[in-house]
Amino acid sequence: MKNKAMPRAYTDEHAVAGVHANLPEIETWPNQYADYEIEIVLQEFTAVCPKTGLPDFGRIVLRYVPDRRCLELKSYKMYLLAYRNLGIFQENAVNRVLADVVKATNPIRATVVGDFSPRGGLTTVVTASWSRKPRGKR
Repeated sequence: MKNKAMPRAYTDEHAVAGVHANLPEIETWPNQYADYEIEIVLQEFTAVCPKTGLPDFGRIVLRYVPDRRCLELKSYKMYLLAYRNLGIFQENAVNRVLADVVKATNPIRATVVGDFSPRGGLTTVVTASWSRKPRGKR
């Protein structure tokens, strides 16, 4: 008996879901200092699986070394809360957060870690990082 290929359960549309969604702007303010790291933690991150429609719960940790701009915390919180009803894979959510933080602040370096609650017995931790060489001294 020949094995029949199972139809793909996940489509290319699932793969890009949420990646280009309109989200609130992350505001910034002028940084006054150099050579320090900021860590921001959202304990209750929620998004939606684009395939199943079920909620994904997790913890999002952002660590960044600012250059000339710092994130304004309330706008960053509102930005993260906008994921609540967005269909997006966990991996894409973490990479999208990193890309939007880098776009808003142009930091020296930034890392976003998404530590997601178990689903089907599997725990997922996604880490995305970005860095550049520092500019000259202020």
